[in-house]
Amino acid sequence: MAISESTVTFFNKTVTEYDAEEPVVLSDDTVYRLAIDYDEEGTMTELIEEFLGRVDKSKLDALIIGKWSDDCDESSESIVSTLVAHAAELPALRALFIGDMTYEECEISWIMQSDVTPLLNAFPLLEEFRVRGANQLELQPFIHANLRTFAIESGGLPAELVEALIASTMPALTHLELWLGTDDYGFSGDVALYERLVAKLRTPTLEYLGLRDSYLADELAVWLAGEEFVACLETLDLSLGTIGDVGAEALFNSPYVAKLQTLDLEHHYISEEWQEKLKTLPITVDLSDPQEIEDEEDGRYVAVSE
Repeated sequence: MAISESTVTFFNKTVTEYDAEEPVVLSDDTVYRLAIDYDEEGTMTELIEEFLGRVDKSKLDALIIGKWSDDCDESSESIVSTLVAHAAELPALRALFIGDMTYEECEISWIMQSDVTPLLNAFPLLEEFRVRGANQLELQPFIHANLRTFAIESGGLPAELVEALIASTMPALTHLELWLGTDDYGFSGDVALYERLVAKLRTPTLEYLGLRDSYLADELAVWLAGEEFVACLETLDLSLGTIGDVGAEALFNSPYVAKLQTLDLEHHYISEEWQEKLKTLPITVDLSDPQEIEDEEDGRYVAVSE
């Protein structure tokens, strides 16, 4: 599976493509997505300047940045700088998504990011921050008092980024979502690393924990099944990964998992026998998109990598 569709909703708003030929109307239920079309002249920084020049900047509360170059050969550095330069004019900004691209626009492993920490420092009232692509993505340890949702989508998440998060502080966090990917596309780390991450960032208000798109899904499931804090979550999301019967058995036998509202295992390698057992849990279990091992040598695949 690849990311084939642009985001439809973000920050509980419907996503609308920005069109320079159409009126721009900020509303409570609309968020604009800025993207450079193929063969379109101009840069993303110019597009951002144009868009901000047409809206009441003091009321803009959410923004999505989509494709910014035809050949995926430019980083997000100038985008970060442009948004930071306008930070004082954007006091209402609460949600930001950098890199909303389908695979047709740019494969997730090709998206060239940059150090996004200046955005977190420049917008201390952000409540939701999402980044797609870990290629050249950098994070410095940060403190953010208001972030409720933090997400990195990647085909391979380097351990350095996770270490930066471990050194960071987000006391209001309710939604932590990381796409781990595979080592073929930059993943490094192990379950112990994520044990330290969750121990550091888990808050009393954490409702959603997503360690998605991971080829360590079985190991993550075995660890999480024994953690008492899981019973305090609403959703545990291990979707898009390679979980099989080992992880399924651990989750099924966990006294904590049974207290969740939702267990998301979409895209999995769980046998029909264990699928049937998981369906008896008194919670919502997403077992959609079951996979079959087609090649015994190569084994299982995460849903999103390249």
